Amino acid sequence: MAESKSVVIAALIANGAIAVLKFLGFLLTGSAAMLSETYHSISDTGNQVFLLIGIRYSNKEASREHPFGYGKAQFFYSFLVSVLLFGIAGWESAKHGYDAIMHPHVPEQGAATLLGYTFPGVWVNYGVLIAAILFEGWALKKAWAGMKKDIEQHNWSGLTEAFKKTTNVTTLTAFTEDTIALSGAAIALFGIYLSRITGNPIYDAVAALLIGLLLMGFAVALAWENKRLLLGESLPKSEERELRDIIEGWDGVVNIVDFRTVVFGPEDAILTADIAFDKGIATAEMDQKITDLEDALMEQNGSVSKVYIEPETRWRSRKEEAG
Repeated sequence: MAESKSVVIAALIANGAIAVLKFLGFLLTGSAAMLSETYHSISDTGNQVFLLIGIRYSNKEASREHPFGYGKAQFFYSFLVSVLLFGIAGWESAKHGYDAIMHPHVPEQGAATLLGYTFPGVWVNYGVLIAAILFEGWALKKAWAGMKKDIEQHNWSGLTEAFKKTTNVTTLTAFTEDTIALSGAAIALFGIYLSRITGNPIYDAVAALLIGLLLMGFAVALAWENKRLLLGESLPKSEERELRDIIEGWDGVVNIVDFRTVVFGPEDAILTADIAFDKGIATAEMDQKITDLEDALMEQNGSVSKVYIEPETRWRSRKEEAG
């Protein structure tokens, strides 16, 4: 959790500073791409704020109203990010880019003065976007470290499998966001440069549209990712298989009648199982077997925070039913 929080704070620092500088570049030149990038960075900054709220809220102790804790708060706030921030910012960016394509105008060639030295305003755009690429590269490196740790911990094949299976939406969101932010800044820099050297504003306008489409694409992907977790997804099949193997091989266990897992938060899952035990086991011995089994299951998978084992007395083997 501490690592996830550090990833979010790193991105928040970078995006907050960049948003201000991008808006300054837009004011100097009127570049459509710079306005789209301003929307982008504002949404990124708001994203980090929401994720920090989610992390803090999810750390609240379980209560009578929420007996399994508040872990799903991170899923909710991450979903909120996709709808309120990236969806709106992406739409506004794309709309502004489309309008610039339909009604092209050459960005202003204003000048800026710093320490008594006057230079073309477009240089501000270049400087801000290059700084953005460096900042986002730094934030992406920290987010990748978090993703890599999750991949190694769960022995996943790579990013594709991690995106489908991870419950650590904070790190996943930061990683995806930083990747898109890096791409957006590069697209804006390229589009502004081409418009500058050719005098054709279409490149700047197309860059603005592409940035908007990137943001909307990310909004859809992030919303879809969080939907599965908000609805109560189980642990991955491979992890469930490992847990079932432990139960099936446990001394005194005859059969697993029912087995279920559900994710309640990042690295926080609950396991329930109805198990048929050998006949004739004394009550005290049965209690000890269940306690030891619960401990073994939680030790096997660090994501499992609670285990509920119910001895199933009504179950009969097929051999008994046939007899």
